[in-house]
Amino acid sequence: MTPILILGVGRMGGAMIEGWRRAGTFVPSEIYIRDPSPAPADLSGMRLNPPDSDLAACRTVILAVKPQVWREAAAQVSPHLSPDAVVVSIAAGVTSADIADAFGGLRVARVMPTTAVAINQGTASVCAADPQARARAHALFDPLGRVVEIADEDLMHAATAVSGSGPAYLYAFTEALESAAVAAGLDPHAAATLARSTLTGAAALMASGDTSPAELRRQVTSPGGATQAALEVLMGDTGLDPLLKQAVAAAVARSRQLG
Repeated sequence: MTPILILGVGRMGGAMIEGWRRAGTFVPSEIYIRDPSPAPADLSGMRLNPPDSDLAACRTVILAVKPQVWREAAAQVSPHLSPDAVVVSIAAGVTSADIADAFGGLRVARVMPTTAVAINQGTASVCAADPQARARAHALFDPLGRVVEIADEDLMHAATAVSGSGPAYLYAFTEALESAAVAAGLDPHAAATLARSTLTGAAALMASGDTSPAELRRQVTSPGGATQAALEVLMGDTGLDPLLKQAVAAAVARSRQLG
């Protein structure tokens, strides 16, 4: 599956490279990068902006540019690729059919990862009709965290909205919790420490076993206590459930537009 050509090393491309380095997945010299201004990342030993004549050796192409410029990136390299190459796209909303067409009929897998791939704790949604493309996606992302297969490509919009965008929801919730803590009288440092440590600890506990989030919530909620009073607000008619459904629906709609 190597050499690997990465088209675009932004935040996500850099996170993937960092995760592979941590896991020792690939030899750096097997990774080619096409990006005039890559994001800060350890690219030592990798081939930055190789000439077109070297691209035919690449067996895997990772499409990691922004969805708005993917066609331009594809047009620049497609004529120089081997017909045996497989394209793995992390461009939100862009369909496999469009990618295959732009890359001259190459096999395609779509993946929506999270930036926690940088610490090998990411989540990646994978969709590929072609078995070899699916296997290629697994080889790239299995070392970086958990991989979930999505059978219906149309549901990749939902996977993007839930998982790809999901970390931002958690960060926004953390910001809001810190702000609420300051409003309740805590100093900003204490508010930040309490909010961040509490949420990361709760997430680690949830990840450590098979107990459902609903059961974990019940375990820390005493009837008539302070937590229940707060949950009556968060789980009310205008609380988290309807808000997140609206948020996910908005992200799904935007993902469709990007495609």
